[in-house]
Amino acid sequence: MGDSKTFIAVAVAMTAFAGNSVLGRMALLPGDGPALAPSQFTALRLVSGAMVLALLVVSRRQRRSAFAFSVPGAMSLFVYAAAFSVAYVRLGAGAGALVLFAFVQMTMLSVGFVRGERLSTMGVVGLGMAVAGTVVLVAPSADAPDATAMATMGVAGVAWGIYSLLGQKSADALGATAGNFVLATPLAALLWWTTWSAEAELPVRGVMLAVASGAVTSGLGYAIWYRAVRGLTATAAATVQLSVPVIASVGGAVFIAEMPSLRLVVSTVLVLVGIRLTLPRAQSDDG
Repeated sequence: MGDSKTFIAVAVAMTAFAGNSVLGRMALLPGDGPALAPSQFTALRLVSGAMVLALLVVSRRQRRSAFAFSVPGAMSLFVYAAAFSVAYVRLGAGAGALVLFAFVQMTMLSVGFVRGERLSTMGVVGLGMAVAGTVVLVAPSADAPDATAMATMGVAGVAWGIYSLLGQKSADALGATAGNFVLATPLAALLWWTTWSAEAELPVRGVMLAVASGAVTSGLGYAIWYRAVRGLTATAAATVQLSVPVIASVGGAVFIAEMPSLRLVVSTVLVLVGIRLTLPRAQSDDG
């Protein structure tokens, strides 16, 4: 993919990832009615994602439209989705996204460093700006986050980092994403079954939010990301994901009544400018 196409694909994928945080928090947060249980949200999200992706695979105008099944990919996807759902019961959309992608970044940058990837001077400046912007955004609202929820979201971040790195090796982004969702679905169903209760409700609003998360911001978003990540180094892929907490905080302000602040505006500028400085150089270093 060229620089401009990669940048557009990354922007769309990051917006989808942030949408997952907002939709997940809305579905798991008790409001006027009951909220979904984490196991319910996980299963509905993965099932709806698998269905949409399967339809996309079989509808391709190719003689051979195949699923690329990957046990490591499916396992990392399931661990991410399950931990994500549990953590968002107690974490806000912006704070949860920050913890998630901080661990994603650490995982991917660590792998990139082991591979011998190094940032240019401009890339270091861009990365520093992105990190500073994230700190500016979250510090005022992260006084006493739930430690268990943070640790759980950290597990989700490591799993998503591994999932993204596995995607770099995929020759068929759509087939690989669909295959991972299909393989992860029985695991999610098993999780729901082991936590099932006859008294548990299945609120319509929560179901709709979970399906939207699975079909749109997860299934389609991940397919785009799996394609985009092949044009990035591990360092660049980790850096661009720093934008997700910013976008998630904006979504939280709009949909969950979180009031925007000057710090949010400053953080958005720092993170997005920093990402734009890092992305092109990282790609050229990758050949």
